[in-house]
Amino acid sequence: MRRSTFLLLAAAPLVLAACSPLKTLNALSPGTGYQRIADLAYGDGPRRKLDVYRPSEARGAAPVVVFFYGGNWVGGERADYAFVGRALAARGIVTVIADYRLYPEVSYPDFLRDAAQAVAWARREAARYGGDPGRLFVMGHSAGAYNAAMIALDERWLAAQAMSPSQLRGWIGLAGPYDFLPIENPTTKPVFHFPDTPAESQPIHQVGAAAPPALLIAARKDKLVDPARNTGHLAAALRAQHTPVRELYYDKVSHTTLVATIAVPLRWLAPTLDDVAAFVQAPPAR
Repeated sequence: MRRSTFLLLAAAPLVLAACSPLKTLNALSPGTGYQRIADLAYGDGPRRKLDVYRPSEARGAAPVVVFFYGGNWVGGERADYAFVGRALAARGIVTVIADYRLYPEVSYPDFLRDAAQAVAWARREAARYGGDPGRLFVMGHSAGAYNAAMIALDERWLAAQAMSPSQLRGWIGLAGPYDFLPIENPTTKPVFHFPDTPAESQPIHQVGAAAPPALLIAARKDKLVDPARNTGHLAAALRAQHTPVRELYYDKVSHTTLVATIAVPLRWLAPTLDDVAAFVQAPPAR
């Protein structure tokens, strides 16, 4: 390894701590092998837009991943997660990074309606961007993993778009909150109308026999979202319904750096990109 490259990778955690972490990751992960089509509307308003990242070289119809970022349902924007789109597209996956409305503009369950609308757009438009609508996945990190879980497990949201979770080939959750009642985080409480949060808002209560295959990844020492209660319990519930699930825990990452390991500078911390790409390219049979 060249000395300059080694120094860049060694300094990456310090750089991320000193300035905007996501913008830094994007700057250090320009990537190749993809094309970006930006600012596509999947609904009305500025928060219902998405960017598509597609492989530069066509190898037949590619699998499609719709990615939802985290931010506790109060923050985030798709441009900050360009590194996710670039990385997956370079692995031969058409990737859709979607914005969705946030609190206080909306609260539960409106952002799930947005998520379902984005997924329906991806299925409808996949072929236009070289994707296979029959190989459609949803993926998210943190709050975005919650969105992905609810789209995959609670049929109400896709049903409103004339779709069904059975049309998903699988779903991927990174450090997702799937069982978080009673709500302790003061920022999250108004998003879910606590203390009147309905039990049906929890992915753990939406597991059924029709759930698509899942890849669940968490930081073993996650201090924000308990990995045993959330990832572990959801994986067990899925297995009880005979749903294929791969459950992974990484040791060198935190709740926030888990998704960052998809970017070039931090891939040495965990094989997140490899595991996600392998699942998408060859998902288990239902």
